[in-house]
Amino acid sequence: MEGKSEERKRNGGRPKKQVKRDQLLGVKCTLLERTTIEQKARSLALTVSDFLRTLALTRMGDSMPKKVLSKELLQRIGMLNHIAANINQIARRHNRGDALSLMDRQWLFGLESEIKEISYNLSIHYS
Repeated sequence: MEGKSEERKRNGGRPKKQVKRDQLLGVKCTLLERTTIEQKARSLALTVSDFLRTLALTRMGDSMPKKVLSKELLQRIGMLNHIAANINQIARRHNRGDALSLMDRQWLFGLESEIKEISYNLSIHYS
């Protein structure tokens, strides 16, 4: 008898899903954003998960504009990053107690004028 009970398994209960959603995705938002999302989901008789999943996979994925930075802007950002690295090196030396040399001071004045020029060009180009 024990052999028969091992062969027959009970088929009761909920059927297994073929594709199980077992991944959790956390989203940070304000209380107002959360309330708005919940109200929109409720108005469509959906759970928040179903609402956000449907929204993201159908509408937004294809129609959202991609953020594209122009080549010129990327070059200017690179220049600013390079200048920031140079200033950081000088600041580290100064914080270690090394006095700024005449060359370092001239370099800082040159960097200041470069930063002002880049800032001015960006403000004209992107305003």
